[in-house]
Amino acid sequence: MQPYLPWHLFLVYLSGVIEVFLGVLLLIPTFQRLAAWGIILLLIAVYPANIHMAMNTELYPDINPLLIYLRLPLQFVAIAWAYWFTKENIEEIK
Repeated sequence: MQPYLPWHLFLVYLSGVIEVFLGVLLLIPTFQRLAAWGIILLLIAVYPANIHMAMNTELYPDINPLLIYLRLPLQFVAIAWAYWFTKENIEEIK
C-alpha cells in the first residue's frame, strides 16, 4: 500500500471484500459482464500498490522479489482475462 494513502488496513480489507464480491458475481451469468468490468477497474486501482512493492522490495522481506516483479506483467494478463468476460456470448446474439 502506498504510504500517501490513509487507512491502509481498511483499504486492504475493502479491496479484498470487493474482489470476493466481484468473483461471486462473475459466477452468475446475469452479472458476468458487470463483474468483469468491476474486476478490471479493481485491478487497475491496485496496480500502483504493486508498483510500490516492486520499487520497495526491502519493505517486504517475507516475499520473494521475483514474485513481486512477476506480478506486474501478470496483472495485465488478469485484466485481459477479465476483459474476455465483458464480451457478449455469440450464442446469445443469435
